[in-house]
Amino acid sequence: MDGKPYSRKTDGSLVPLTGKTDWTRLDRMTSAEVEAIAAADTDGAPMSDAEWAKAEIVHPHKVAVGLKLDHDLLGWFKSQGKGYQTRINTILRH
Repeated sequence: MDGKPYSRKTDGSLVPLTGKTDWTRLDRMTSAEVEAIAAADTDGAPMSDAEWAKAEIVHPHKVAVGLKLDHDLLGWFKSQGKGYQTRINTILRH
């Protein structure tokens, strides 16, 4: 892959995701302008330092599964060193 985000269609094909963000406008904004817009967003109110202090990182539970992979594909992952299953999980998640 080229590092760009894609979406998988039901037929298995991939289509590039296109965003609607006006990056030029955003790059010109000051931090104060960004903070003012964020503060006005009732759906995404900024968290206080006290709230962040209570925040907890929660990782999804993993489930043991049997997965059939092509021999050469599995060989490549294993050749990258310890943690090949975690790397496969990370790639599938992203």
